[in-house]
Amino acid sequence: MGAVLKRWRKRALEALVILAVIFGAQYWQTRGLPEGAAPVLAGTLLDGRPASLDDALKAAGGKPVLVAFWATWCPVCKAEDGNIESIARDHAVLSVAMQSEDVVRHMRTRGLSFPTIDDPEGMIASAWKVNGVPAHFVIDGAGKVRFRTIGYATEWGLRARLWWAENFS
Repeated sequence: MGAVLKRWRKRALEALVILAVIFGAQYWQTRGLPEGAAPVLAGTLLDGRPASLDDALKAAGGKPVLVAFWATWCPVCKAEDGNIESIARDHAVLSVAMQSEDVVRHMRTRGLSFPTIDDPEGMIASAWKVNGVPAHFVIDGAGKVRFRTIGYATEWGLRARLWWAENFS
């Protein structure tokens, strides 16, 4: 019985180390990204309409908004664009295509329809201190950054963050 307990302790310790590495890496990657009140985000959607985070928050009626920075040249962004599209069906989403070419064609080709602001010079991304994509921010109904992630994000992970921001703000 002592050997079984020893193996379980070793596995638990290994799991804790792995979790510490994952959370430590995420903390390191998101350092410097906005916290507290969300920075201003405003621009023109691909169809020519004006858009802003404030408008998205108003339209969401106090529910959180997912702000997603991505790029057409980013393979990780392509791998997760279906996740963002799925979330946009039942949550407010505002995305920013950072330093990308032919965003309209890219979205049409990939069957994407989530609201997107083109940021060809990276000015919006710079204001949000986004240096790499994909980057995700969950903004609560009061306009505060609740979660920030860099890198691939699963649909369920983003949905869980949106749920948390809605229910525990």
